[in-house]
Amino acid sequence: MIKKIFIVALLFNFAFGSKITPSEVFSQVMLIQDEIHSLLKFYGIKHNHIKIQNRKKINTPLKPRNVWQKTYEIMIKINILRKEHDLPKIEPINMPPVAHLNPDLVYEQTQRILTEIRIYRTRMQIPQIVYHPEKFKFKTPLEVFNALTGISLAMDELNKNKVTPSYVFGENMRVYDDLSLVLDTLHIEDNTIPAKKNIYSTPNDTAATALKILEKIKQLQVLSGIEFVDFSDFRKKKQTPSDVFSLTQMIIAELQTIKAYLDIPNITPAAQQYKAKTPAEVDQLMSWNLRKLELIKTLIRK
Repeated sequence: MIKKIFIVALLFNFAFGSKITPSEVFSQVMLIQDEIHSLLKFYGIKHNHIKIQNRKKINTPLKPRNVWQKTYEIMIKINILRKEHDLPKIEPINMPPVAHLNPDLVYEQTQRILTEIRIYRTRMQIPQIVYHPEKFKFKTPLEVFNALTGISLAMDELNKNKVTPSYVFGENMRVYDDLSLVLDTLHIEDNTIPAKKNIYSTPNDTAATALKILEKIKQLQVLSGIEFVDFSDFRKKKQTPSDVFSLTQMIIAELQTIKAYLDIPNITPAAQQYKAKTPAEVDQLMSWNLRKLELIKTLIRK
């Protein structure tokens, strides 16, 4: 009888899977951190991880979708690294919009990141180092997010800050496509046009626009009873192109809840490659996206 109970329990766990805790995910994120720090050391790039991580630490309670999107951001930066060393681009894994993202999917993403880093080491003939996972207790999704942010910033140093306006533009075109789809679903006529370029725009300007977009999305989420996030903690005095890139990822993550609410199954496609885009063009596109979003007063279909 005991043997039968054991077998049933085993089959139940196999069929439905045991829930992966934030502490287990954090352990895998630390392995990624070890790998990136090893690459920084290999290339002789000085890096003060603790200083950067503390400067970028966020205290706002975030959702699993935001943490997942941060892993997507890192995958894009791995592609930038591959491109710099003449390796082919690998499309990051993406998924259909959902109202509530399963936190276990973040763990899956950490495994993809670790695999891609190890593939990169093999292709570049960099000796592999075996790191053993540490065990952690009582870690939170927010701590996972902050640790991933530190890794994303370390990737910037590894890539010599190659998050150019062209990359930021490509991600904001993904926002443009999602918004166009939402407007079409709601039967809202889009009569917006791009404003004149502001040749003096800075990352501070585009970050301010990104935060306005996130605030507008939050308003729609509140009206529709969708779980929202307060992104006010992301405001700071000096924004970088990498910060705007990250804010764009948060916009994409939040738009997925709107798409899920409207039963839009379409996966947001990976960004196309653009060349020689300027900060002014990024600013123009983001401002245009904000005006498109402002056309939406309710998520009730006409």
